[in-house]
Amino acid sequence: MTAPATKRRGRPPSANRVAQEPSGPVEQRVEAVERALSILEAFSNGGTGLTLAELAASTGFYPSTILRLAASLERFGYLYRGTDNLFRLGPTPLRLGLLYRDAFNLADHIRPVLLRLVEQSGETAAFYVRDGNKRVCLYREHSNRSIRHHIDEGSVLPLDRGASARVLMAYTGGTDPIMADVRTRGWYLSLGERDPEVAAIAAPIFGRGRSFIGALGIIGPRSRFSGDTPDKIAALLTEEAKSLSRALGA
Repeated sequence: MTAPATKRRGRPPSANRVAQEPSGPVEQRVEAVERALSILEAFSNGGTGLTLAELAASTGFYPSTILRLAASLERFGYLYRGTDNLFRLGPTPLRLGLLYRDAFNLADHIRPVLLRLVEQSGETAAFYVRDGNKRVCLYREHSNRSIRHHIDEGSVLPLDRGASARVLMAYTGGTDPIMADVRTRGWYLSLGERDPEVAAIAAPIFGRGRSFIGALGIIGPRSRFSGDTPDKIAALLTEEAKSLSRALGA
């Protein structure tokens, strides 16, 4: 007697279809990784120790989800939970931050901005930092015009006058009423303060956690800073300053 033939189970119709390529680029995302990073971001507002309830309120995740992800974060040193049941950042973020700092080149971010400012304003652009009671021109890009302001990188200038000096003072403890005005407006115009023939406009640059880094400035002959030119340059400068600050983590 011949055994009945076994009926072969066919592939589901969907398996026989040719997979279609997506019409556009697909954003690669791993939900579990993004959730874990969201837990770490909850500490970005300065909280040193957070309860499970606080993490749940900040992230919108269930406590059970947080506990599961926290276990993985703790194994890799990103997070730990103390005997008081508070969650705190572990040593790994600091270690990675130090590695980033050592590899970070501020010039890579600032020099392109200086070039754009020169191209759009026609004046010299520079970046200053405070060094004690002086200011230092860390980076600069000269104007291509025959009459221009010239300053060398590394030049040391006074901190009691000039646009970049006012900005540096305003964000490093200056209490003069002028400093309050600088912080309110977000930029400062200097007309002949350091040199009677020179005008300048400067704006602050911030980094991670809105930490103050330095002053971005546009400098040129005072005769070219008349009418509505200062307002136009200020608008250009502050827009670039905001973009640069965002790029630096502000």
